[in-house]
Amino acid sequence: MAHERVLVLDLGSQYTQLIARRIREERVYCEVHPCGLPIERIRALDPRAVVLSGGPGSVYADRAPTVDPGVFELGIPVLGICYGQQLLARAFGGEVVSSAVREFGHAELVRTGDSPLLEGLPAQFRVWMSHGDRVARMPPGFRTMATTADCPLAVMGAPERGLYGLQFHPEVTHTDNGA
Repeated sequence: MAHERVLVLDLGSQYTQLIARRIREERVYCEVHPCGLPIERIRALDPRAVVLSGGPGSVYADRAPTVDPGVFELGIPVLGICYGQQLLARAFGGEVVSSAVREFGHAELVRTGDSPLLEGLPAQFRVWMSHGDRVARMPPGFRTMATTADCPLAVMGAPERGLYGLQFHPEVTHTDNGA
């Protein structure tokens, strides 16, 4: 495995270990830690990137799982998956709402422009959705990178800052091109 370290901060997803396994399959060293890991400890681990896992909760609920805001100031890429995307959006001033349509199952993802995150992938492919909330308004400085019929902000990002969010689960076999 490469001598780089990726941290997966566990926000309660049933897929956290699968996310870590997929990263390891790319021959990158990966560790799973609780979402409440203090920023001093994260800095000491010297990660090259952080992944915010999904989770079953709502980011606006009382005692919702969160991460130290310093994670977003490390100057390294951060990828939020599902709940992780919603947490990322809220941290930067976006709005998360309960979805009118709760998605569970396949959806067709359509790329809406160039994106380093989606580079080399088809313009349209199937992804696996599992969420009741969604990002309704992106934070300032972010842009839409892909949509689905029921999720206009299925992929968002601020590439110049290395911040990305996916509403779908790339780690599951139900998502085409997930690796």
